[in-house]
Amino acid sequence: MEPTRYRVHFEKLTGMRFTSHLDLHRSLERTIRRAHLPLAYSQGFNPRPRINLASALPLGYTSEAEMMDIWLEESIEPERLLEALQAASPPGLAVKEVSEVDLKTPALQTQVVSSEYEVTPVPEEIEEELIKNIVEVLEAEHIIRERRNKTYDLRPLIEVLQIAEDEAGQPYLKMKLANREGATGRPDEVCLALDLDPTSCAIHRTRIFLTTE
Repeated sequence: MEPTRYRVHFEKLTGMRFTSHLDLHRSLERTIRRAHLPLAYSQGFNPRPRINLASALPLGYTSEAEMMDIWLEESIEPERLLEALQAASPPGLAVKEVSEVDLKTPALQTQVVSSEYEVTPVPEEIEEELIKNIVEVLEAEHIIRERRNKTYDLRPLIEVLQIAEDEAGQPYLKMKLANREGATGRPDEVCLALDLDPTSCAIHRTRIFLTTE
């Protein structure tokens, strides 16, 4: 009997802001176990739980748009699965939605094409200078950065970069950054290109875009 595949949408809140990607994966696995769900395992010499996260969220970021696919040994109604995961989730992790996914759907990571972020705060005293820097970044042909001793061009990874306002009229920096084979746009690198210190900013992922959307 084939396992059943589910897509789980969840939020990584402030309480888990400094939880690494690996520790988040472990926390999600423990959540599934606490919910007493029949998690499926891979085949082979070293079986692994079948949990597939969409896109790694860097340390220090929060998100309202995280996704993972899980495989269970038996079929469970998505509503019941949602309730079980919500009841078992630790503080800082909020499960919002569960749906069944066709087993033939490509791996979740391969479907991610871009992510959207909000960066705060944007102090009034630097807003004018920030607007100028945004124009310069968007007009640049190349923005060469280095990561892990390799150089790459950040500019083609920036799809949207602008100052927007929230419902209370407070400005924030909005980014939409591409996820490509061998290169992923990172908000902290964009902040540096704008002469912003990323360590003094709160970076929050608001959406992950998939090829199926």
